Amino acid sequence: MADLGLRAYRFSIAWPRVQPEADGRVNERGLDFYDHLVDALLARGIEPFVTLYHWDLPQALEELGGWRDPEIVGRFAEYASTVARRLGDRVRHWLTLNEPQVFSVLGYALGHHAPGLRDWRAALLVAHHAHLAHGAAAQALRREVPGARVGLALNLARYEPASQDPGDLAAADRVDGTSNRWFLDPVFGRGYPADVMGLFGDLLDGLDLDAVRSLSAPDLLGINYYTRELVRAADDPSNPARAAIVRPAVPRTTMGWEVYPEGLRLTLERVHRQYAPASIVISENGAAYPDLAGADGSVSDPERTAYLASHIAAVADARDGGVPVDGYFVWSLLDNYEWAEGYGQRFGLVRVDYETQRRTVKESGSWYRELLAAAPR
Repeated sequence: MADLGLRAYRFSIAWPRVQPEADGRVNERGLDFYDHLVDALLARGIEPFVTLYHWDLPQALEELGGWRDPEIVGRFAEYASTVARRLGDRVRHWLTLNEPQVFSVLGYALGHHAPGLRDWRAALLVAHHAHLAHGAAAQALRREVPGARVGLALNLARYEPASQDPGDLAAADRVDGTSNRWFLDPVFGRGYPADVMGLFGDLLDGLDLDAVRSLSAPDLLGINYYTRELVRAADDPSNPARAAIVRPAVPRTTMGWEVYPEGLRLTLERVHRQYAPASIVISENGAAYPDLAGADGSVSDPERTAYLASHIAAVADARDGGVPVDGYFVWSLLDNYEWAEGYGQRFGLVRVDYETQRRTVKESGSWYRELLAAAPR
């Protein structure tokens, strides 16, 4: 990281490493690891940005109901306090949750991520508890770390109609509601959007929906942006938004995601206009490509360099237009474990040979180093 010239590093704490058991006992060796990491970052002039939850739940809590159990709210706040007491003297920037839409909907409604369920009622229960857990953890962090800047990271895709047909226009708005506004509105103290509550209907029975109105706006909003999706109307009873995604033949990453940097600018402008966050950080942005190593071990990845350059330019355009973007993090520093995708998708600026653990800076990483070297501090 120091060789690349990074000025900040966003990393996630593994909850099972800190509190592996349901009784909340602390594994001090787990916290020691993050102690050493924070010290090593600061020694090299790299600001730590800590995310408390990036989808790894202690198995002991999952067996008690996990995110479906209302007790998870208090447990997560306790975990946040534990980490803050250890690292808060050196860490100022905190994100509570990473992409609650993904771990709730893709994990519980669509079955793509753990625990692999297909139950919309469970997904909405999980999302509700995630909102409340964010609020409780934010309070705990501010209590333990005076002056902390606290927020969370939301994945915000750009949803646009596949055509100008009124049905497609309405479908795109519905998908934006279930995927984006269901998570943005409560975070900014507005409660759940009424039109989306109508879409979910009796799937929300039993939830205290007004409870999320107590949430206070974040000090910083992390936005994870990768792509846009084109939406058409569809009579799909399994999808509350009654919509389907259209995938035309356009440039895409190996994740199947369209390369659409304009969507990042539009997303930033929309969030600034509608929610007025005090500060925005691009907490994730990047692209997966095959990245085959050459005979000399080098990795040429011009597609990733082009992706990053175009998206960073989009951020610059948004900043020039008055959007308060105060940070940008590439996903990711290293090739890594991409959850349901395993090790098959490579996002890193640095290639990892998983057999030998050898790490090689890709051409995109060298380009990023030069970009940072030329940027004002």
